[in-house]
Amino acid sequence: MSRIGKKPIPLPSGVTAQVGERLEVTGPKGKLSVPIPPGITIEQTAGRLEVKRSSDDRAALHGLTRALAANAVQGVSSGFVRELDIVGIGYRADVKGKVATFTLGYSHPIEVLLPDGVDLRIDKQTHLVLSGYDRQALGQVAANIRALRKPDPYKNKGVRYTGEALRKKVGKTGASAK
Repeated sequence: MSRIGKKPIPLPSGVTAQVGERLEVTGPKGKLSVPIPPGITIEQTAGRLEVKRSSDDRAALHGLTRALAANAVQGVSSGFVRELDIVGIGYRADVKGKVATFTLGYSHPIEVLLPDGVDLRIDKQTHLVLSGYDRQALGQVAANIRALRKPDPYKNKGVRYTGEALRKKVGKTGASAK
């Protein structure tokens, strides 16, 4: 039995849900749409959403649909935040409008166009705060930025998520005399 799928999703004030072919969730931050797979139904009762399934072979889709719907409700009401840190001498970032420019030790600066619904704020040139209402798009932008210069296991330089635990490897110990 899906434990996630059984939990009801409370609808905060200011958030409306429209159930049809897809679940349309509208709130102060924006509007999101969640697909409803066959065999799954969503019922709206007394300010909350309940996800139900037709049979036990739909258990995986039951939990998935409930999680996607809960993320949509949270996204349009309060939004999501993802934080990254840039570590390395001379590594920094700058943002102008929807274009973020990164200087990460390459011979050229790298420009990243931010999609609609994702905002970037930079603190002290090395701490990035991404915010948005679509969790999937926000996570993808954060992963793309991290992929520009992944953390080096020897020097720990690069772009990493805030609080990400890195394992530092031991480098060479010098020339061995034989």
